[in-house]
Amino acid sequence: MARIFITGSSDGLGSLAAQALVKKGHKVTLHARNAQRAKDAKSACPGAETVLIGDLSSMSETKKLADEINSLGTFDTIIHNAGLYRGEVKRTADKPSLPSLIAVNTIAPYILSCMVHRPKRLVFVSSSLHTGGDATISDLEWATRAWRDYQAYADTKLHNILLSKAIARRWPDVSSNSLDPGWVATKMGGAGASGDLNAAVETYVMLATGDGMKGDGMTEEGSGKYFRPGRKEGLPKKESDDVAIQDRLLKECERISGVELPQ
Repeated sequence: MARIFITGSSDGLGSLAAQALVKKGHKVTLHARNAQRAKDAKSACPGAETVLIGDLSSMSETKKLADEINSLGTFDTIIHNAGLYRGEVKRTADKPSLPSLIAVNTIAPYILSCMVHRPKRLVFVSSSLHTGGDATISDLEWATRAWRDYQAYADTKLHNILLSKAIARRWPDVSSNSLDPGWVATKMGGAGASGDLNAAVETYVMLATGDGMKGDGMTEEGSGKYFRPGRKEGLPKKESDDVAIQDRLLKECERISGVELPQ
């Protein structure tokens, strides 16, 4: 059975995926941004091994969280699920200061991927909205642009795919993939969402464990792929396969965070 760590697993798809994985006998460690959310996480998934606390909008807290993850040993899978969606710009206290949405959605998964003991599998949660993301990888701090939350979200969801593909290319011993869970009825998606929650959770479970990636019409387990609900491989924005764009994002994330992706 696999040991799995899931960021942003106090509610929503992160929690549902954790519950599904625990039911299958896997050992899951949850994550929440504060103590109250940690209680919520454990209440929703009492079979989880433990809950780690860390505010991913803070680079220093994210780095501390990476150390705490490592103190528990090596995980088989890390799922970068935590994310912010819409809202007014809220800037972090970090230097450089970032919109919290960028810090949580892009910089935190980069830092954790760099600092946490290398797992067998990495999963980056993206969105179909990544197709509207800006592939120029410029002004990640939103220092020279007027804030547009929808655009910022689309950018970060493209970043998630770029990160998964860049790591897949650099770390051939790791299965690094991304997924679009679809528009589903969670707190983020809203009650009116029409997507299939079960299909989304099935894809989380498949990528977290590798089960179902061989047979059932799927190709053999690979890396650098993009999946849609129902365990179906999809085609992301073509720019996501551009190595120069991938490397530009890595350089920007390194510049902002001060952390280099190990070779």
